[in-house]
Amino acid sequence: MFSGGLTTMRWRAGSELRDVPRQRESLHAEVPLDREGAREGKAYGLRVRIGERLSSEIELAYPEVRDRRGSLAWCQALAERIRGLVRDTVAAGAPGQRRSA
Repeated sequence: MFSGGLTTMRWRAGSELRDVPRQRESLHAEVPLDREGAREGKAYGLRVRIGERLSSEIELAYPEVRDRRGSLAWCQALAERIRGLVRDTVAAGAPGQRRSA
């Protein structure tokens, strides 16, 4: 889908410079938290949602979050786990689907 307004210059056969629409891919990942039901008061469950696809789940116990949320190293490790879920979810997309590097 053309995102509108942006163009890039491309060389065509015969050394002709031409404006063509630039195609952008926009990846929006959401991380919904589940803290209801059997988890209520005990843990968070989180998944990555990209469009209609959902990743596998990570469960974080309340005490772990409470005790470690101030630790930069723990936050960085959690961010890397979530990035891994994003990569896995994108890789599991439809065959032939474009992916950004």
